Amino acid sequence: MVEKLDVLNAPIGTTVLKMAVPNMLTMLLWIITFIIEGWFIGTLGIVPLAGLALGFPMLFLLLMLSAGTIGGAITGTVAQYLGAGNKKEAEDAAVSALQLTFFLGLLSAFIFLTLGEKIYRGLGAEGEVLKEALRYSDVLFAGCFTVWIANGLAGAVRATGHMYVSALCLASGSLVQIILAAVFIFGFGLMDSLGISGSALSIVIGNGVSAFLLILYLSFKCENLKLRFPLKRINFSSMLAIVKLGSLASINAFCTWGSVVIITSHMTKFGVEVLAGYGIGARLEFLIIPIVFGFGAASTALIGVHFGANKYTRALKIGWIAVFYSSLISGIIGILVSIYPELWSDSFTKSHVAQESCKAYLKVVGPFYVFFSIGLCLYFASQGAGRVLWPAVAAIIRLLIVFFGGIILSNHPSAPITFYFSLISVAFFVQATITSIAIYLGAWTKGRVSIK
Repeated sequence: MVEKLDVLNAPIGTTVLKMAVPNMLTMLLWIITFIIEGWFIGTLGIVPLAGLALGFPMLFLLLMLSAGTIGGAITGTVAQYLGAGNKKEAEDAAVSALQLTFFLGLLSAFIFLTLGEKIYRGLGAEGEVLKEALRYSDVLFAGCFTVWIANGLAGAVRATGHMYVSALCLASGSLVQIILAAVFIFGFGLMDSLGISGSALSIVIGNGVSAFLLILYLSFKCENLKLRFPLKRINFSSMLAIVKLGSLASINAFCTWGSVVIITSHMTKFGVEVLAGYGIGARLEFLIIPIVFGFGAASTALIGVHFGANKYTRALKIGWIAVFYSSLISGIIGILVSIYPELWSDSFTKSHVAQESCKAYLKVVGPFYVFFSIGLCLYFASQGAGRVLWPAVAAIIRLLIVFFGGIILSNHPSAPITFYFSLISVAFFVQATITSIAIYLGAWTKGRVSIK
């Protein structure tokens, strides 16, 4: 743990790296986990892979909300309390985080278990593809409260600076998930194959393991923040602070998810193989998020502590340095896959049509991953500052570009799929530009006087 005074005075560049590395390592394992599961499902055939292309955006939304939106709000809220030296309020916020994430898990389950079929039909799914998507989605959301709790409590731990602890707990769950995925998807011994639903079940159990480990740590080991049992009555003040920040930040998550869903719905018109190929390509975009999250989560915690201590100018520098690191890595990956798309596309399917669809996506969108990274990292950093209005506005504009652009293209049946992919690239660029300019012009610091 880096002590508060050390954090407030330590060199910014090295401090960001030290706090980002644990998240990076954990998310690297997260990436490997989803790549392996995607490969497992790819061996089952093109129809399960197409079902995953529809179901994965729902997992993506779940992860964005639990880890990025509410998880980030928890980190920012708790970090600001700790930065101000208010340990009691920080502990109340941690308890509220557990209560809130459990409730949100139940709410998510209710929505997708009752409306799941209508949602996937609305995206153009039918027949066997619809059945596969529901097999994945129903199991995932029946137990999604484990995902919510694990990511929410990991956010509370990150606020204390114990990045390695949250990383270790989440990594342990990922390892369990990989092992169980192989067992559930293919079957083992007396256990029959569960197919695509086995992947979802492994996610639920793996996150359950992570949640259990985080509860143990916050209850008995963490000196800076205690999760006290039995839980007190609901502290509406602490919960409101998290919800207030998280609700505005959730606009970014829903707009990002909405953009993916819109393009997915258009891809269904091109056939199952094209849909599967797009799903493979878009999966890389989803998995770049954990890389950005490594630096974004570090900046959320650091900026939160600095804002709690009224050190706004230094907090702003932290945000820009985190953006530089994350966009550099994401940009390198994007350029690499745009030049050598077969490194990704040919790893998941033998369908030539699906491979070509994936390659087309990566060639068009890959070079713009740097802008995707800039917009997303500044969104995480803004949660630490407690100022997420402009990142939310930029996300809405991104969604509108994809939405109206998709409508225009759909009226031209001869438009190639690369035109749809170009919409994504333009939207990334616009979102990053708007967010960057707003923060540069004082979106975080307006009305605040910094203590040097």
